[in-house]
Amino acid sequence: MNLEAMNRVMVGITVVLGRTHMPVRQLLKMGRGAVIDLDAKHEDECWIYANGELIARGEIMIVGERIGVSVTRMMSQLEV
Repeated sequence: MNLEAMNRVMVGITVVLGRTHMPVRQLLKMGRGAVIDLDAKHEDECWIYANGELIARGEIMIVGERIGVSVTRMMSQLEV
């Protein structure tokens, strides 16, 4: 396997914690540090996407001042 070629592959990772709906005007009024209420609880799993495709579920981890995601379940094609 050519590891150099693998190092050049770009993958966009997106983690979705929850969702909400709000008017754009409300979003534009928000300043730094504003809080947006989501439809998820702190114990809910998050969704992990690679290049727009759902690939896994996970949980949010906080270590010191850093936030990360721990993968709890890989998604099969049937679950997506």
